[in-house]
Amino acid sequence: MHISTRFDSGNIEVIKATSPDDVQLKIRVDHGSEFLQWFHFRVVGARAQPLTLKLVNAAQASYPKGWENYRAVASYDRQEWFRVPTSYEGGVLKIQHTPEADSVYYAYFAPYSHERHQDLLSRSQRSPRCRLELLGRTLDGRDLDLLTIGDPARAERACWIIARQHPGESMAEWLIEGVLDRLLDEHDPVARALLERAAFYVVPNMNPDGSARGHLRTNAVGANLNREWETPTMERSPEVFLVRERMRATGVDFFLDVHGDEGLPYNFIAGPDGVPGLRREVLALQQEYERALTRLCPDFQTKYGYPRAAPGKANMTMATNHVADAFQCLSMTLEQPFKDNADAPDPRYGWSPTRCRTLGVATLDALYAVFDDLR
Repeated sequence: MHISTRFDSGNIEVIKATSPDDVQLKIRVDHGSEFLQWFHFRVVGARAQPLTLKLVNAAQASYPKGWENYRAVASYDRQEWFRVPTSYEGGVLKIQHTPEADSVYYAYFAPYSHERHQDLLSRSQRSPRCRLELLGRTLDGRDLDLLTIGDPARAERACWIIARQHPGESMAEWLIEGVLDRLLDEHDPVARALLERAAFYVVPNMNPDGSARGHLRTNAVGANLNREWETPTMERSPEVFLVRERMRATGVDFFLDVHGDEGLPYNFIAGPDGVPGLRREVLALQQEYERALTRLCPDFQTKYGYPRAAPGKANMTMATNHVADAFQCLSMTLEQPFKDNADAPDPRYGWSPTRCRTLGVATLDALYAVFDDLR
């Protein structure tokens, strides 16, 4: 039996693997920080052998409550990711599974690989509606890509959607895939209507370095990008610096920052509640958007979410708050679960890439419903 992580987003350290029923593993900490929770590794040579994989430092994870009622995902072909029996007890996350093939991958959530990212860019740019732009490069020298859909020269509104500021939240880019496929569908009436009046600026992966390194929340030097929006620098957070500069050039009328939440088994939105001086109309429009999304997609709900910040107490280093303040526009964070959707559980797949894409499609329906009220 062999365990490896020498691939895109791989993360695990082997402590002991002398017996298939007692494999002891450790999640590697994000470089330059104390964050840990993402794991992704391959097991070869254990076909038909009952495996017990013990992540012994799970109690030191950034969000240990995220392990409660959680099930890891596994895949033989890296296309279909299914849930496997998982338990959390005594500070140890235990994955129990009997592989049906010689090679099997295990991960915290279905990974969104660099190859799939490149395929998404290539497929998108082939549409006459889309242009691909290199905003710049990351600290590890990777490309930071921006897709512009629509005609900025005649657009009434600028709509920005970004994903994976936290690289381990791979469900965010799965959602972006659904957004892009719909916007580029020439037969879709909602996409057509939106693009007659708006230009969309989409960053499918804000954190290419952290994604490749197998990080949960940070970039190459340990910067949490969603705490860098007030004063980003090219030396520490070029990803945010470059996107923020481009936003200043285009303006922003709608902003959606797509994430994943370790603990809550729901899809929900967090808004710029505590931003000082924010127009009341913005918060009212957020409620209108959420009501529309609830009607249009049963996988979305408004009962569970984060506590609202008190007036004037917003964390202005976060993207949603910074953008709302700078542009006085509808600005939101969309959270998806690492677990299953408790309102509509799926025993085999849990919250899955397919459901992420479907939610992405619905976000555009909700935007269409409130479009006339933007700004």
